Amino acid sequence: MDSPNITPGIETGIRHMSESVFVGLCHILGTSQQVAMRRDVTDIEEMLIHRTTSNQKMMMMSGSRREGFRMEGSDVDFMYWFNNHPVIWDLSQTQFYNIHRQPLIISISSESSPGFTLLQLLTPRASNRVILALVKMNGELYISSSKYREITCSEVFPNSIVHGPCGSGAVGAVEYDTAHCFACDFWPPSASSWIGRCPTWPQPQVVRDIVRSGCHFVAIGHKLGNHESNEWRISFSLAEQKLVYSMNHCQFLTYGLLKLFLKDVINNGLCDDEKLLCSYHMKTAVFWMIQQNTIPNWCPQNLLKCFWYCFKLILKWVYEGVCPNFFIPENNMFLTNIHGEAQNRLFVRLFGFYEKGLASLLHSPSLRSYITNVLYNPRLSICTDEHTLVSEIKFDKEMFSEIDQRNALPSSDLYLIMKYLNTVEQMTVSPLTQYQVVMLQVLTATLHHRTAFTLQNMYSNTTENKLMYIADRMSCHILKLTAKFGCISDRLYIAMYYYKTLSYTEALSVIEMTKVNLAQPYVMYNRTVDTERYTEAVGGQSWSTKLRHSVAWDIILDNRIIYIKELMTEQLVSLQNNFQFLIIPPLVVLHMLEFLCYRYIDTMRAQTALNDLQVLVHHDQGMYVGVELRDISWQILGICQQMSGNLQAALYSYQQSLRQYPWHKIQSATLMRISDIYSIVQ
Repeated sequence: MDSPNITPGIETGIRHMSESVFVGLCHILGTSQQVAMRRDVTDIEEMLIHRTTSNQKMMMMSGSRREGFRMEGSDVDFMYWFNNHPVIWDLSQTQFYNIHRQPLIISISSESSPGFTLLQLLTPRASNRVILALVKMNGELYISSSKYREITCSEVFPNSIVHGPCGSGAVGAVEYDTAHCFACDFWPPSASSWIGRCPTWPQPQVVRDIVRSGCHFVAIGHKLGNHESNEWRISFSLAEQKLVYSMNHCQFLTYGLLKLFLKDVINNGLCDDEKLLCSYHMKTAVFWMIQQNTIPNWCPQNLLKCFWYCFKLILKWVYEGVCPNFFIPENNMFLTNIHGEAQNRLFVRLFGFYEKGLASLLHSPSLRSYITNVLYNPRLSICTDEHTLVSEIKFDKEMFSEIDQRNALPSSDLYLIMKYLNTVEQMTVSPLTQYQVVMLQVLTATLHHRTAFTLQNMYSNTTENKLMYIADRMSCHILKLTAKFGCISDRLYIAMYYYKTLSYTEALSVIEMTKVNLAQPYVMYNRTVDTERYTEAVGGQSWSTKLRHSVAWDIILDNRIIYIKELMTEQLVSLQNNFQFLIIPPLVVLHMLEFLCYRYIDTMRAQTALNDLQVLVHHDQGMYVGVELRDISWQILGICQQMSGNLQAALYSYQQSLRQYPWHKIQSATLMRISDIYSIVQ
């Protein structure tokens, strides 16, 4: 294959430019350390859920975020399935299941195109969703993919719309895809040839792990098949995730460069119907290129050459109209949409970029500066040592943000919480990365919060004083213990508990101490921090120490647990609208609790706390009250103002809450409170 050229015949220049683009991609997509951290944090959370809820609904993050990318504007993909509805490939595999106690499904692919299949229900028992999706063909019952897709589309997020095999929509600025599927413990016979195709990549242990993990079936049929509305596509999402994990960092960045090139250059200016290539095609090209060993050395100096070889492979596929699936090559992924006139237009477009060579990358705004730097400064010294590319504080910001985003286990049932804690204990003796240790520390703190409040809720109405006393002592002990290894804002859960149990003086003592801690300039909240002070205070220390002394997060209230009685209405309404949590800025919670406690002790100080809350909500510019949390923040201000008797101010705050993005879906609670004010005024 010919070499690309932006400065003809100068191989050294291309190597130099490759190093510059490598550095740029590390800044844009992440260093190998950042990518490893993102994966480890996600993996440990998912592992904990799967080990604890092994016989229930399973969930897996898939797509680019699971692979380790954090590209702006990329959506979040999730797959859901039930472990008690396994799929088999032939009847001999029934021996591994109790067919009298669980539904069993068999894949029938004889009438389907490669990569697709029909799912026949073998047993009379099945879940309601499966029963509702059944269709009869040739006297047998099959699960219709189109019916199943419609039934499950809005199960996770209401008002989702069907998009391919998924339910799609957006929460705030984040777009999501949720695919409800079926799982199979066995590797597909149609992909058996893939196993023998792996002499060098991936490594044998990776191949064994992939084959052992089986596959999934997502709810979409082949557009040209005889049973499109009833067929299912064989999904290798888990296998692909393991393959991406097995890439070296240059291979991963080449894949990322192709994704950027697709988004910034190939698809730029095209309407959705004209965007025939997708990132899955890019990933497939990288898989084939690595396995065929066309490029002997994937390294920073060869990055652009690696990119060019992959791009030429895609160009070849478009010219021929054939994109072979990596696991089932007989499945031509171009068959349904890249053919005829559309194929010709796409080839002409790609060939135009091919003729320009690497100059095509100048069309990418995110990459342009890294290329022009080398063009204008050919003797520029470029260091590709990843350890020098990301500062300690930048890495800490991202890591703590990643952990915070993954810290939302569905756990309001005390038995389930205990199972989670037991699983965490078991996992602490397993081989863990340093990031996973911190993640387990945070998850343990969260589980302890929920344990304390769940216990208090269970025994608050009991007539057994001894039980209530024991529960109270246990809850206090658990929360104090959590404060020793949790972050700064975790202490507010102790204050909430003291307020809930009428211990106002104790609550205020915790609030005052937390207020002092939160006011320190080295405290990191939502990636905002005084860099110099942070480095002075905790630079070079362990992440566990940094977590305890310099990190604050939003307060997460599980809507199935009562924390503050004044927020019960909001929690109930939010839960009815399928939102599991109230997420509140720590300073909003602090001032609210301060106001609520001082109402019973010192009315002047209560008014001061209310004034502080009002100044925060009215004048914050997004530093302490994020845009997505303004609805609940204005609502809390209104509740406190209403309790103080300032109905006019409360009415204004409720109206402001209605004007914010409805993140928590509490509008009907706001309208109820407005109605209450009007009834009092009239």
